[in-house]
Amino acid sequence: MKFLIMFNAVIGSIVGSYIPLFWGGSVFSMTSLILSAMGGFLGIWLGYKMAGRMGL
Repeated sequence: MKFLIMFNAVIGSIVGSYIPLFWGGSVFSMTSLILSAMGGFLGIWLGYKMAGRMGL
């Protein structure tokens, strides 16, 4: 369960930080930092839900 949650948090953070590149932003911008945090939280939530459905 712990691995699944952490894996989703890392993937969510990476995806969230790269979103500003679609509109010409930088990976090192404040928007990238905020979206990375939001992606991490979304990944944690999704990992928790996935682990619950898998019965882990």
